[in-house]
Amino acid sequence: MIAMDIAEHYDAIAQCNKCGFCQVACPIFRSTGHESGVARGRLALLRALIEGRLEWNKELEEPLYDCLGCGACTANCFPAVPTADLVNKARAEYLEKVDRKPIHQMLFDYLLPYPRRLHLAARAVALGKNTGISSLARALGLLRVFGRDFPRAEEIVEKLPPLPFRDRFKPGLYEGSGETLRIGYFVGCGVDVIQQEAGEATLGLLKKIGKSVTLLNNCCCGLPAHAYGDIDAAKKLAGKNLDTLASDEFDAIVTDCSSCASYLKKYPELFADDKRHEQAKTVASLFKDMVELVVPNEPVSVSPDSPVVATYHDPCHASRGQGLSKEPREILKNIPGIEYREMPEADWCCGGAGSYALAHYDLSQNVLDRKMENLKKTNADILVTSCPACMIQLSYGIRRHGLKTEVRHISQVVAGQDG
Repeated sequence: MIAMDIAEHYDAIAQCNKCGFCQVACPIFRSTGHESGVARGRLALLRALIEGRLEWNKELEEPLYDCLGCGACTANCFPAVPTADLVNKARAEYLEKVDRKPIHQMLFDYLLPYPRRLHLAARAVALGKNTGISSLARALGLLRVFGRDFPRAEEIVEKLPPLPFRDRFKPGLYEGSGETLRIGYFVGCGVDVIQQEAGEATLGLLKKIGKSVTLLNNCCCGLPAHAYGDIDAAKKLAGKNLDTLASDEFDAIVTDCSSCASYLKKYPELFADDKRHEQAKTVASLFKDMVELVVPNEPVSVSPDSPVVATYHDPCHASRGQGLSKEPREILKNIPGIEYREMPEADWCCGGAGSYALAHYDLSQNVLDRKMENLKKTNADILVTSCPACMIQLSYGIRRHGLKTEVRHISQVVAGQDG
């Protein structure tokens, strides 16, 4: 196990000058008003732990784990204190010293590293959800074993495809119509299990862009484990992916999940003191978010007199994680049949944060409600984004608020894919 000591990062924590500018940017603080839910409060907590004024105990779970990790605080911080990264390091130490939940260990060690196991689990969950068995389990209180908020959070995903994406499209080499590019398509868990229309659109676009496209048999990128604080599990997942990618030569490795893209590009940091650092560095240089590669291809199917009004939601891992905010807007503005309208606070977190709602349902929905109010101001027909996890959360918010807006991945819009 990788030992974690938050004390090694005392100098970074001490850079917080307690100005409070993070309060304006933090979705959790704006929802609760609690100082423990803002960067200044979390950093004060870490400092107290290091200085021995506070002991490690289970009461730390809430202030450590209700952080979305969106990075908005750092973007609004004069010394740019990397609060989300520091909180993740503290989570790792919490797992060492206080509590590690068996269900997370099962997920990170026995499910996510193995695509076939993940697919079998997805099929079982899809069967339960689509036949109503999960609704019965929720009514009987059986779902509480997965967490107190899981019974409500289970409703966020409306339905699941009966087969995972890579059971429908087999991993392997696909011939493309492009001239030179050899592309590897890294399929994120969200696309593989839920947002398959996005995956179909991406695969079709990549086959037009590349001379060849290899649909990879990768496992989870490792971000969920890292965000939980399980650095060992994250590194094992990343290592498996490096093994998968070492077998082929690519000009670009593309993913249509901005969360995956952001984390994949950080593999060199994960392997900083490891013999695989150079390999991670070489592979990371090839990783591309889909919005970095695509260009408008087909016009959206609309009447010339009635353009589709589109707006864009910035995933945190795209805008702050990769600095990608201009690119998707340029793409949308150049698609025939699209009238683009900027959404207020487009980079405000949607509250999805992967599986955040499973443990923090109410907080997650409070953050989402603000996004929905801003969406209403655009009167958009489609809400576009580049993160499958955001798509799930945004779709749920639209259902809850009774809106008619459709959520689309940017690959779907570029490909002219109908809803």
